[in-house]
Amino acid sequence: MPFKPPPLACDSHCHVFGPAAKFPYDPKAAYVPNDAPFEDLQELHARLGLQRAVIVHASCHGPDMRVTLDAIARSGGRYRGTAIIDPSVTEKDFERMHKGGIRGVRFNFVRHLGGRPDMGFFNNTVERLKRLGWHLILHLDSVDLVEFESTFRSLPVPFVIDHMGRVKAADGLGQPAFRILLDCLKQKNAWVKICGAERVSSEGPPFTDAVPFAQALIAVAPDRVLWGTDWPHPNVKWMPDDAALLELFPLMAPDPALQKRILVDNPARLYGF
Repeated sequence: MPFKPPPLACDSHCHVFGPAAKFPYDPKAAYVPNDAPFEDLQELHARLGLQRAVIVHASCHGPDMRVTLDAIARSGGRYRGTAIIDPSVTEKDFERMHKGGIRGVRFNFVRHLGGRPDMGFFNNTVERLKRLGWHLILHLDSVDLVEFESTFRSLPVPFVIDHMGRVKAADGLGQPAFRILLDCLKQKNAWVKICGAERVSSEGPPFTDAVPFAQALIAVAPDRVLWGTDWPHPNVKWMPDDAALLELFPLMAPDPALQKRILVDNPARLYGF
């Protein structure tokens, strides 16, 4: 029997791309994806049985938030989102985004997507987020967990680490970056997403070598774990099937009460559903 998510299950990490004719891609973007519009995302969620979602605004759209705000507005209260900002953002912009369902700001450290942010701007943004009650999303390479460990540990706001820290499964559960991630997750403001099995895997489909990493993270902080599809999977080596990815979830979290906590309760608490 295919896994059936509980009622109000949330896809806590997905994207909307374009359509470019309506929502152009940033001319400075490190990649230009194929269009993956709101209608296709809704079709995916209907097929998988997911009723809520968090749209992670992607770097290919830059700080132009229109595509994400449009999707949230059309979702009938079922979607929230995260933002990418630049130094020009004003308090009125933050206010408008909050009303539009944005609850966090994502910073990208990943080298192939442009590398580290300006840390002065990063620190200033953290102070602004404290006043808003928002959180940070951190998209990292695993080496960043080691290099920026003290920075992340000292953050005064909730922060969510994407894709299990993008560790490499072949390097094992004992690799330094993953040990740091596990230890960091003991902090009450640290969250992690157990999505991106196709990014963590070293063996390829069906990506089961990523499952032990998710299990270890859940064991440390079951109340601060999120799951998502990562649809439409930009910049991956192996393009996954979303239904097959969903079937990995009950391997990561076999207990129905734990499944509900990760898919329903945790995202509801962080995003205010």
